[in-house]
Amino acid sequence: MGMRVVSKLRSAVCVAGLLMAPVAAFAHHSGAMFESEKTITVSGTVKEFEYVNPHSWLYVVVTDEKGEETLWGFEAEGPSALMRAGIKKSALQPGDVVTVKARPLRDGRPAGAWVSVTKSDGTVLAPRPLTIKVSAPPNPNEPAQSSPPN
Repeated sequence: MGMRVVSKLRSAVCVAGLLMAPVAAFAHHSGAMFESEKTITVSGTVKEFEYVNPHSWLYVVVTDEKGEETLWGFEAEGPSALMRAGIKKSALQPGDVVTVKARPLRDGRPAGAWVSVTKSDGTVLAPRPLTIKVSAPPNPNEPAQSSPPN
């Protein structure tokens, strides 16, 4: 009788673990910690580029107008996704001057989700495709709209 209880308990724990695994995976891959509608831009010097799984990190030293330095961290995808985006481990070296666009952390700490990095030579590194807003050309069959007088 004791073995049946242990067996049932063991089965219940296994089932609970299996049911919780997708929740943990979803929580791990959630971007809820980042501001989804806000983008910040900071410029500074690369301290380190951690090209690792499951997420790569770019650390940039940013100097404010008072001369105070703050270390910012920018999370990106892992190496395989970065390679597909054309970003190699050697793309960012300590000492490189960069401008980073990111989705900031909601809690205000100096970190965010990497949107794009522009190097001093103008090279843009974006782990995900950048959204480009394009307006449709005017329809030649519609009358032109006039602006109201000022």
